[in-house]
Amino acid sequence: MEIRPETPADVDAIHDVTDTAFAPMPFSAGDEAACIRKLRADGDLTLSLVAVIDGDVVGHVAFSPVFFDARSVGWLGLGPVAVRPHLQRRGVGSALIRQGLAQVKASGAKGCVLIGDPGYYHRFGFVADGRLTYRDLAARYVQWLTFGAERPSGVLTYSPGLE
Repeated sequence: MEIRPETPADVDAIHDVTDTAFAPMPFSAGDEAACIRKLRADGDLTLSLVAVIDGDVVGHVAFSPVFFDARSVGWLGLGPVAVRPHLQRRGVGSALIRQGLAQVKASGAKGCVLIGDPGYYHRFGFVADGRLTYRDLAARYVQWLTFGAERPSGVLTYSPGLE
């Protein structure tokens, strides 16, 4: 498996992987692929990585700017992350997330946030302590990972493509 930055030739495959991965998920609004396209169009897709096996895009992860109390703070949001269903639970998503986190940390980001299952994201070092809120979501799903000493707090908002 190769993990690399997206190219223009990957855009339709990313859309398909994302739609396919999220289609059976009961929590999905079905707009994840459209959100990625909007982030890209708005210039807010800070990092977009694909996982490729035998020349086929089989996974994708996106990172985009986030805001705390409507202020830009040098943090990024992780997501969505998608893997073709037949390859889920085989390490593709984990590899994408680890590579993405390493790259955003190296780029100078202060940290990363996400909305997701704490049982899954804890393995990457994400924590939820209730200091960061997102809409009316339970605090345990609003998670963060700092790359320094700064701990986030306030109301989390994403780039307009994800809101």
